[in-house]
Amino acid sequence: MTRLKNAIALITGASSGIGEACARKFAEAGARLILTARRKERLIELANNIRNDHNTDVHIITLDVRDQKAVETSISALPDAWKAVDILVNNAGLSRGLDKIHEGKLQDWEEMIDTNVKGLLYISRAVIPGMVERGRGTVINIGSIAGREVYPMGNVYCASKFAVDALTKGMRLDLVDTPVRVCTVDPGLVETEFSQVRFRGDAVRAKKAYRGLTPLTADDVADAVFFAASRPPHVQCAEILLLPTDQASPTVVHRTQ
Repeated sequence: MTRLKNAIALITGASSGIGEACARKFAEAGARLILTARRKERLIELANNIRNDHNTDVHIITLDVRDQKAVETSISALPDAWKAVDILVNNAGLSRGLDKIHEGKLQDWEEMIDTNVKGLLYISRAVIPGMVERGRGTVINIGSIAGREVYPMGNVYCASKFAVDALTKGMRLDLVDTPVRVCTVDPGLVETEFSQVRFRGDAVRAKKAYRGLTPLTADDVADAVFFAASRPPHVQCAEILLLPTDQASPTVVHRTQ
């Protein structure tokens, strides 16, 4: 835990779910947090709670990672005390719809690709050069089991997460001659707002995704992210695949009802 005390961790998509859980986990270890998300009110509430609970510094940025100019401006405008980012958690991402490829909605496709792929690239391009220059840093990309195996009607979402996997491997290759570590945490079924976002607020349909099994929680994923970030500098957790015990693949899930 002491290894991350006063380290600066930048977490995207921090207003809920895995991002929020990561923020709390790193705060427990005494890290200083840069939290970004689109929902300003939630960020403010989270930041206040973390300050009260853990007495650590929090800097918030209201940011849509799809906006390259906003990303570039926000990172370059960080106060001097916040510029030396030690840990980047590329968490911002989403899924939209569950449709066959010939019935998919273009808006859904664009939102997934712009957020899951281009957003990750924009943030990484803005943050990683500083890590290389300072000679330290850990990048943790939140992937998915959907980036390892395609499932029916997952088409574009799976493609976006396969892209995250490829980009993670590409980063690791390109940064091998630096001390910067690149990791991916790929969860299976996690009960967060993910399915509600996928089904645009249809809570009943979203709940069915987790029916009859015990899914992962956001805290479970945050534990894995923290583990990767807190290893000694010579240890790189290249890939962590995290599944509920009731899940063996995207489509093989044991349900009791």
